[in-house]
Amino acid sequence: MRTSDSGEIFKISNIRYFIRFRLFFNARFYYPVFTILFIDFGLSLEQFALLNVVWAATIVLLEVPSGALADTMGRRNLLVLAAGLMVAEMALLSFVPRGNVHLLFAAFLLNRVLSGTAEAAASGADEALAFDSLKQAGLERQWGRVLDRQMRVQSMGYMLAMSMGAAVYDPHMMQKTADWLGLHVVLTQDITLRFPIYLTLLMALLALTTTLGMHETRPQNDTAACRDLKSCGHSARQAFGVTFQAGRWILKTPIALVIIAGGVLFDNIIRMVLTLSSQYYRLIQLPEATFGLIGSGLALMGLLAPRVALKLVERRTPAFNMALLAGLTFCGLLGMTFFIPRLGLLPMVFLYSAMLMMGFMLSYYLNRITASEQRATVLSFKGLSFNLGYGIAGLLYALLVAMTKSGLTTDIRVGGKVLEDLAFKASLGWFPWYFLFTLALWFFFASRKLHLADMQQIR
Repeated sequence: MRTSDSGEIFKISNIRYFIRFRLFFNARFYYPVFTILFIDFGLSLEQFALLNVVWAATIVLLEVPSGALADTMGRRNLLVLAAGLMVAEMALLSFVPRGNVHLLFAAFLLNRVLSGTAEAAASGADEALAFDSLKQAGLERQWGRVLDRQMRVQSMGYMLAMSMGAAVYDPHMMQKTADWLGLHVVLTQDITLRFPIYLTLLMALLALTTTLGMHETRPQNDTAACRDLKSCGHSARQAFGVTFQAGRWILKTPIALVIIAGGVLFDNIIRMVLTLSSQYYRLIQLPEATFGLIGSGLALMGLLAPRVALKLVERRTPAFNMALLAGLTFCGLLGMTFFIPRLGLLPMVFLYSAMLMMGFMLSYYLNRITASEQRATVLSFKGLSFNLGYGIAGLLYALLVAMTKSGLTTDIRVGGKVLEDLAFKASLGWFPWYFLFTLALWFFFASRKLHLADMQQIR
């Protein structure tokens, strides 16, 4: 790529705003203390699990309709809505009073619905707006460069959020900092537990400001279908029409089906591992105080993985890239089953790298073959598929743990915590073989659907 092209890419305002939006929208300072934050507010583990089910269900229900609305009512409008909902969800937790368990649960329930709606509204719309801005400038082939910059910037933001979020949550560290600054205040857990929320609320306000600076873009060479939709007005009926049209296109386009299925293959198993990572870290003898630092360290991979992925999509075939990701994922899953003290962190590096590169490649390939007028909707179908896959994997894992526990000893001398640890170790041993089984299913599906001509669409 010519140097002048590189400069032109980032002169496009929507591209700059896209990168900033991804940074602010995803820099959630409460992530390293996510579970204990809910509990310290006064909720139970059962309520925490129920709230996450509500969050996932909200995304699944709204993912595709929101993408269709983005394609008919405007991508910028959906992004403004997403940022506004993020402000509302964080403001709710920032100011809800504690003490009344029923009020707290209702507030957190509303928070999860708002959060899921925001995720669904943003999913696909931001990429579609940015890609079409490139297309209007005749630079759509440089999308990989934008993804490279965006993922590296987002990774730096994630590192900051993981490090600071855990630090400001710790009352002992905050008290030492206050004493060092000469501030005569007493900081307890009741006070510091909202600090990560306040920081995330600031990110939400920055995200909202960013979306207000965006402008709607439709490429000049958009298809007649897009112009017809605009001329018909922006109605919910038209949005669902776009949804069904995009769904039919995916079902009739083998390469799109195979790409999305491949993404689900990697996403569901790796995301499940990342969800369980704190339990794994404890069993490989890593101090809990280091979990936030580990998350920041893994985020460093976000500075390297996009560059590697960009070289791979430009120089290697999709089949080669799929084999590489499969190898990294299997080695990571297999390595975790040994629970090697401290060195067991290396398999997580493999899995996190595979996750980052998979996200890059999926966006690169899918955007290359999707028409502008339904891009946000197709990307929303991708998000819907990922969340469905993750939900199914979660249900399967819950069944696996239940069956594993029933097969373990119920000796009275074995405490509940020991039983949980034994069940976790035994259940994790199934992960590599589950991945190989689903990989074989994907390969059979891909071999039946694809021909050489299909692969040429994304080269």
